[in-house]
Amino acid sequence: MERQQWKKVWVGSAGNMVEWYDWFVYSSFAVYFAASFFPKGNATASLMNTMGVFAVGFFLRPVGGWLLGRIGDRRGRKAALTLTVTLMSLSAILIAVAPTYGVAGYGGVAVLLVARMLQGLSVGGEYAASATYLTEASSADRRGFASSFQYVSMTAGQLVGLALQIVLQHTMSDAALQNWAWRLPFVIGALGAAIVFYLRRHMLETEVYAGDESARNDPDRGTLKALWAHKREAFLVIALTMGGTVAYYTYTTYLTKYLSQSAGLPKNTASLVSFTALFLFMCLQPFAGALSDRIGRRPLLITFAVGSTFLTVPIMTLLQHAGGYWPALGLALLALVVVTGYTSINACVKAELFPTGIRALGVALPYAIANALFGGTAEYVALWFKDGGMESGFFWYVSACAAVSLVVYLTMRETRTIDLHRTGASGPGGDAAPETAAPVAS
Repeated sequence: MERQQWKKVWVGSAGNMVEWYDWFVYSSFAVYFAASFFPKGNATASLMNTMGVFAVGFFLRPVGGWLLGRIGDRRGRKAALTLTVTLMSLSAILIAVAPTYGVAGYGGVAVLLVARMLQGLSVGGEYAASATYLTEASSADRRGFASSFQYVSMTAGQLVGLALQIVLQHTMSDAALQNWAWRLPFVIGALGAAIVFYLRRHMLETEVYAGDESARNDPDRGTLKALWAHKREAFLVIALTMGGTVAYYTYTTYLTKYLSQSAGLPKNTASLVSFTALFLFMCLQPFAGALSDRIGRRPLLITFAVGSTFLTVPIMTLLQHAGGYWPALGLALLALVVVTGYTSINACVKAELFPTGIRALGVALPYAIANALFGGTAEYVALWFKDGGMESGFFWYVSACAAVSLVVYLTMRETRTIDLHRTGASGPGGDAAPETAAPVAS
């Protein structure tokens, strides 16, 4: 990969890391601040309420996907990426200063809601803008490898949050973490976002977007009308995301809480298991992405879906009885290796489905809808099953979502050979038609 391409990948990934650090750190520290914003009582109920606020951010992601996807297609990928990090910085500041229930009653919850709404808007556009940017910034034979850095940076952001959590757990008491120290990660997130804002203000636009002059004055560029002309691809994004996003959030943000509350591991041990497994998972992404550049995207997606469909129930059941660090780590890592088949390449698969003039919105809105329906609710559904005394029901739910995506992977076309330089935002009858796409699988 050329130096200029590496620079684009680096800047896009660095910003993505901070964005997702801010997004995930809410979930990572929820076990400490959940009781601060709600009346004293059932600990599981308080955590459910806090994760309900977490889910609100997901329901704003479709709005962010539409708004920032439109900006990405009409004003450029750089403009969208700069705006997303600005919104994320504001949300981190709000959470850092949110008053507790004892100070302002439910006023603190209101501040959390506003902050999560801003985060939802930000991440709703961030995923698509960075997926599009990383895919367009690379050469045709390295798109899988380059786009894999989206989940490298996403996971790195979560690892930074987990590392900070582990450090705080070993240097502060539980009382300090619950009273005030949980605010520190959000202060750090706001500072990191300010640095990324500077980097993104000076980043380079992708050649694919900059060279799309033929559609520069297209009034349909980045509009819902243009997206509807590609409705088949849009629904395909929702369906292929369904299983992947549920599995990803199960084995990342929910894993630490599951190990501490259901498997009975100490909080610091659960955090260490998650950290180690996620670090190894992060390292796998570029290798899987590069493999997809050689053999195609569908084989990896199918491998993920088969593994997630048939292994989720036994893995989650065994995790509940792991009893220690090493058994829990082995099972968590096995699950994340399976999930790698989705995470390493889903960004480029979605970007490859659409022409330049509708690519950012085409990825953003359907993906955000899928995450609002399935990813953002995964933890809440898990806790709902747990609170109802049917925790194993969640395992079957994850398997069922993966099975739906498996059907999609088996019937969709291969996207590796699609030409990203096809321009415009018109429907299948215009110049946006994927003439260079591989045939639909039989």
